[in-house]
Amino acid sequence: MTTSAHYLSVAVDAARAGGRVLLKNLGTLKRSDVMEKGSSDWVTTIDHASEKAIIRIIKEFFPQHAIKAEESAPKARAAAYQWLIDPLDGTVNFIHSFPMFCVSIALMQERELEVGVIYDPVRKELFTARRGQGAWLNGRRIHVDRRPTFKGALLATGFPFRAQEQLDPYLESFRRIFLKTGAIRRAGSAALDLAYTACGRFSGFWEMALSPWDMAAGALLVQEAGGKVSDFFGKDSYLNDGHIVVANPALHKQLTAILAPIFRGKL
Repeated sequence: MTTSAHYLSVAVDAARAGGRVLLKNLGTLKRSDVMEKGSSDWVTTIDHASEKAIIRIIKEFFPQHAIKAEESAPKARAAAYQWLIDPLDGTVNFIHSFPMFCVSIALMQERELEVGVIYDPVRKELFTARRGQGAWLNGRRIHVDRRPTFKGALLATGFPFRAQEQLDPYLESFRRIFLKTGAIRRAGSAALDLAYTACGRFSGFWEMALSPWDMAAGALLVQEAGGKVSDFFGKDSYLNDGHIVVANPALHKQLTAILAPIFRGKL
């Protein structure tokens, strides 16, 4: 029987393969290598090359597993195991050689996240998690920031470029949270924001209109590092609706207390 350790090992190999593609091509893009998928939503030939390298490794070991990857055409095939792959999270950063991007890979069994890997090839930082086995950074156990209030907290967010009709309520949430802490960062990679929350660099993170492959690996990292993950209303629907908030349990409660009233009836 295949163990979660084996799933993780394959995910790590695949993430490193994708990361090598990204690092090799950083700073080499031509205009013809960049395409616009939607408003402020971009893809490059390197996204596709990284995804191909990742899928090749996963398919070698698990040919019967389903794959949901950002740049691949969706396949309506049911399977007990499904891989969620973002071959380049932070594409706009990559296009501009801004060194905040990563590979994100997660494995779900039925409705449970089993394995999560986020790899930053620039810093050679490998974040890993297995359900029930904790979260790790380069082999060192990690935990979420334990501060119970906004005082001294450093939070992360992402702008709703895929849900611009929600810009006004988002800006209201930003205003109210900013006034609580005064320290908010927007680095442009949701997966790294989640990984950084898992290891305590950020105290919490919220963003809306994300895709499952943006969140899955990072959500498991945060959970296994002792944090809480939910949608803006404290429910477990973030992989479906794309709206996510993460922090330690005490600070998470305070974040949802701000977000829920603002977005109630709007999402």
